[in-house]
Amino acid sequence: MRIHPSQLVSGCMVTTDIMGKTNQPIIPKNTVIKPIHMTVLHKFLVNEVEVAPKLASGEAFLPEHAIEEENMDQDDHKEEQHIPFLNLYLEAVQEYKNMFKDWQSGAPINIAKVRNLLVPLIEKAHENKGKVFMLHHYSTKENYFYHHSIAVGLLSAVIAHQLKYSHGEIIQVGLTGFLSDCGMAKIDERILFKKAPLVTPEFEEIKKHPTYSYRLVENIPVLKNSVRLGVLQHHERMDGSGYPIGLNSSKLNPYGKIVAVCDLYHAMTSERLYRSKQSPFMVIEELMQDQFGKFDHIVVQALIISMTNYSTGTHVRLSNNQNAEIIFMEPKLPTRPMVRLQHNEEIIHLKDHSSLFIEEILT
Repeated sequence: MRIHPSQLVSGCMVTTDIMGKTNQPIIPKNTVIKPIHMTVLHKFLVNEVEVAPKLASGEAFLPEHAIEEENMDQDDHKEEQHIPFLNLYLEAVQEYKNMFKDWQSGAPINIAKVRNLLVPLIEKAHENKGKVFMLHHYSTKENYFYHHSIAVGLLSAVIAHQLKYSHGEIIQVGLTGFLSDCGMAKIDERILFKKAPLVTPEFEEIKKHPTYSYRLVENIPVLKNSVRLGVLQHHERMDGSGYPIGLNSSKLNPYGKIVAVCDLYHAMTSERLYRSKQSPFMVIEELMQDQFGKFDHIVVQALIISMTNYSTGTHVRLSNNQNAEIIFMEPKLPTRPMVRLQHNEEIIHLKDHSSLFIEEILT
């Protein structure tokens, strides 16, 4: 496909030689794109490149809208500021994978390294809120696990921002989400990456991961106690049906309540080894209906407001693959507005069509 260089992300594969004002290509065919290549393209004023429809990792490449990058210079720090959000995200996923392997080998958590990885992403996330809720598009069944912790950390930070937490607390909530599954490093990989549904003894072992995670973070002095408790409690439920302890709402930590919702949202919207993904809007409806009473309703409402903060004129793709435009929002039913179908101008109200729902926000 042909795209503008500003749409590139790390891992894109160039399918033709990219020529500058030289006899030799500045970037040869089959190069896997890295941030330095994007800088080169900017310097040479290249307007378009041909890339493969999949990243080098095998994930589908979904180009973002062009991002204006002005005043780029040779200063490395300034160039990093212009790296698109998705690039930083994908690089963070790879770094998390490296960290996880270290934890599996018995290394302690390097919290300074974690903060240096996550904090710049959180800052970018506030400017790219819509993209945060679509991060599930960039993971596959095989690498879902490594995407999950980064995505949950970012989602948790965005929800904390929506709930008017202070900047410092937003970072702490993001760290809670990021670290919530670090204890998975103590679980046998044959269980962790099993392609078939888990049998009861295996699931019981998985249910120990919040305790393992807590043990990994409990002695990190710079973490607030709320982070430690949030890590331990992120699979607890308001009605006492969760694990590992079975606490009810009166004993649950606010950070854990946020991560619990974000953990479920990202898991259900992602392709996993033994479970297909669901539409984000279907997941929201489940949180509002089937899961009512299990999650903090204030956190769920914050998720809904953050994700459905679109207005009249927004273009969406429906579950039947038809594109439509929102023409009226129903305040009490934010996931089911009135839309006008693009192909025939027909107006339908999604509240009257239970099997039809918004699959994705387009613009």
